Amino acid sequence: MKEYDVIIVGTGVSGLFAAINLSAYRKILVITKGKLDQSDSNLAQGGICVQLDKEDYDSFMEDTLKAGHYENKREAVDVMIRGSRDVISDLEGLGVRFDKEDGRYSYTREGAHSRARILHCKDTTGREINSTLLDKVLGMKNVDMLEDTALVDILAKDGKCYGIVARMPDQTLRNIYAHVTILATGGIGGLFKKSTNYPHLTGDAVAIALKHGIRVKDIDYIQIHPTALYTDKPGRAFLISESVRGEGAVLLDKNGQRFTDELQPRDVVTRKILEQMEKDGMPYVRLCLKGYVRTDIRERFPNIYQHCLREGYDITRECIPVVPAQHYFMGGLEVDLMSRTSMANLYAVGETSCNGVHGKNRLASNSLLESLVFSKRAALDIENSWEPEGHPVFPEPEYPEKERMAEDDKRMILEEIRKEEEDAEEH
Repeated sequence: MKEYDVIIVGTGVSGLFAAINLSAYRKILVITKGKLDQSDSNLAQGGICVQLDKEDYDSFMEDTLKAGHYENKREAVDVMIRGSRDVISDLEGLGVRFDKEDGRYSYTREGAHSRARILHCKDTTGREINSTLLDKVLGMKNVDMLEDTALVDILAKDGKCYGIVARMPDQTLRNIYAHVTILATGGIGGLFKKSTNYPHLTGDAVAIALKHGIRVKDIDYIQIHPTALYTDKPGRAFLISESVRGEGAVLLDKNGQRFTDELQPRDVVTRKILEQMEKDGMPYVRLCLKGYVRTDIRERFPNIYQHCLREGYDITRECIPVVPAQHYFMGGLEVDLMSRTSMANLYAVGETSCNGVHGKNRLASNSLLESLVFSKRAALDIENSWEPEGHPVFPEPEYPEKERMAEDDKRMILEEIRKEEEDAEEH
């Protein structure tokens, strides 16, 4: 029987940063359903928000609230903004190097931001942060890491979590015990036909929460990103970062006419694109960088440039077809300001949690920041309230049919999403 102090499910920035901020004396297990680097954090292109100065507090708060349709939890937004500078310092201390010009931070602007306050590492900010954190955790002697290991259930009794049931790489099921469990399982993109998420991210923690009566919140709040590269090929949609539009790129209809303000909130731009597609009778609109983006396109957006080139588009010379795709999950397991769920000894961080920061629509580049700030708070809360106790022994799980379980979980989530949407319409 395996037992740990803390189990962390997920290897995105929230799971990894939690591990880094826990005591080196804790015996920690980190598992991931895919490979270690297959998290949506790793795919984040645009950047990470930061409070520029004291004068920026009010505008940062207002930008976040306005994008979220004022359904945000203001106290949570306050925590995120005030924690932003410390998180950036932490990341730089770990080795993350943000882009600079003449020795100063290079800030960019994205949709619904009133100021340029987004730090970036070219157009692979998530990869730079996630890989740096992953390297750090891989070097920690108190941490075991397992990939191709799926969360199937939690071990729960009398309102407390005592660990997880995991499907191991050999497909056997195993109980793994822990004093504390942190769920950092990411979003729900795998439930959709077209998503910028990895397909194995299917809301596993949400399905488990519904099963155990753990409180969830706003699970019908699902963000569609306005600009994914159009393709008729199956598989994950390739994101064209909002920072491209922040640097000046414009959206054009079939006649080459600009039809909207590209720096409105994501839900607004998505709606405008869908309306224009219907008017044009086209399955996409076009995004043009040439003549509009003032910086060196290949230097500023090397990842996007290379991917589009492989797909037959040279973004330095021609427009590219773009279309909306599912991108982010604002709902999730309801947590407090320390990332505690409604079940004792169980925390949730990152996209699978709902602390109220994002409201109904996430402000661009707040995801990495929110994940890091609140995962650090979870780790510190665990340390400050550490009271290890014994646990009941649960029966070893039987091996059920893998595909049937996955379909049952997906159905449960989709039914709950539809129920929340119907309730919202009635009110």
